[in-house]
Amino acid sequence: MAEPLNKPKRPPQIRTGLTDTGVKKAADKSARTRAREFALQALYQHLVGRNDAESIDAFTRDLVGFHKADSAHYDALLHGCIEGATALDAVITPLLDRPMAEISPVEHAVLWMGAYEFRQCLDVPYRVVINECIELAKAFGGTDGHKYVNGVLHKMAPSLRAAEVAADQSK
Repeated sequence: MAEPLNKPKRPPQIRTGLTDTGVKKAADKSARTRAREFALQALYQHLVGRNDAESIDAFTRDLVGFHKADSAHYDALLHGCIEGATALDAVITPLLDRPMAEISPVEHAVLWMGAYEFRQCLDVPYRVVINECIELAKAFGGTDGHKYVNGVLHKMAPSLRAAEVAADQSK
């Protein structure tokens, strides 16, 4: 059956750089943002599947789009969070309103990444760390997980980035 000649046209698509869910489109993501996304997926595998870092790393590097990620930052996050898990949990746990076992693996991994970047990635401003972690929790976590991550990281920042937070608050 032939299509009608006067078929109504769809309105042109408006490109804002965000998907329908408010997440950045893939083309607009920085290499570091991509690295954080892959690291989050890898840390999730570690937390849920108890897989070792080397097998997770090999699997993740084969995923579509990994070549666009900052592989050095990914390596630092994956290996740094797994190797420093006990120390990171020690920083995070006092800031929680529930036992760590009740935190979803996605939020747990995001909090690890935030704590790790606060401690080890001093070239990344603390506000960027918080924002990137919130975006990860929005994209991969539960409905209000990003709010929880936001609250915990805002409590954590003054202890791990005291001078930077104080300088920011004095502005």
